[in-house]
Amino acid sequence: MTTTFKTAILLVATVLVTSCGTKKSMNKEDLSAYVMVYFKDSDHSLHLALSTDGKSFTDVNKGNAVVAGDTIASQKGIRDPHITRGPDGAFYVAMTDLHIFAKQKGYRETEWERPGEKYDWGNNRGFVLMKSYDLINWTHSNFLFDEGYEGFDEIGCAWAPQTIYDPEAKKMMVYFTMRMGHGLTKLYYAYADDDFTKLTTKPEPLFEYPDEKIQILDADITPLPDGRFCMMYVAQERPIGIKMAFSNHVNKGYEYNDAWVDKEPGSCEAPNVWKRLNSDKWVLMYDIYSINPHNFGFVETSDFKTFTSIGHFNEGDMKTTNFTSPKHGAIIHLTKSEALKLAKHYNYNIEF
Repeated sequence: MTTTFKTAILLVATVLVTSCGTKKSMNKEDLSAYVMVYFKDSDHSLHLALSTDGKSFTDVNKGNAVVAGDTIASQKGIRDPHITRGPDGAFYVAMTDLHIFAKQKGYRETEWERPGEKYDWGNNRGFVLMKSYDLINWTHSNFLFDEGYEGFDEIGCAWAPQTIYDPEAKKMMVYFTMRMGHGLTKLYYAYADDDFTKLTTKPEPLFEYPDEKIQILDADITPLPDGRFCMMYVAQERPIGIKMAFSNHVNKGYEYNDAWVDKEPGSCEAPNVWKRLNSDKWVLMYDIYSINPHNFGFVETSDFKTFTSIGHFNEGDMKTTNFTSPKHGAIIHLTKSEALKLAKHYNYNIEF
């Protein structure tokens, strides 16, 4: 394990800032639960689900949203939520500010916010950024690229933002899918302010696909025990599926690998990697949108070379207990006390 990786883990895993602003120590051994963020097409809102074993997940609010998209997003709906923990102990959630059914719901009179013939499908202009110390009380802001930067009036879309701590820059980095006008989607990154209300640096390319005619999107970056970073992402070919790239730096130097990682015959997107507690297994979760009803798929690995399918939700060991059809999820670890506090707030009796 390299010094860089040790530093990043220690920053995240040994300091926990409570909602009162005080600090207490937290060892990796304290982590004993999992929380998943996801959204549903039916409500375009944020949902949370808990698990004590990393296999069976229960929505804390009986399948209802914990934060309504129409209360936080400029387009009255969110998609693609991602969650991570920062070195300050806070939870960071980044989401696409987009409602694809806003016309049907009466939020606007047009199919898209701007003309589809000029800005393409699902055109939007930015993200919803949220921060919390307890997963209950949140601050939030809207960051729109054309308002935050000069020269972004013709942005075509900004999708699937994710956040990771950059141990070299010592900042929270947001990486995302973006296209200008009617062009192809590519992967970019920028840094956020400490309060997680806006991006403070202009977007820079994160990774270039060898075939410039292929769209890439939905990156997910994981620090590995050997000090490298593994980036899972979606390539729109084959049909559409998951590939990976590796680098010694979180924001640059990713080397192309032509292997496909998912085990689906149809198209999938939204990769998210998380580690099983007290195990050497890592799980790659992804959204299979090519099946009806859509579902999440899962593969396991211990070396990021060989991946074994462990099926879909409710078709094997992975289960949902009180919700169906989640979309674009992400999972991180919680301490027992964090999970109990969250469950209590929603009158859910979680058992360890």
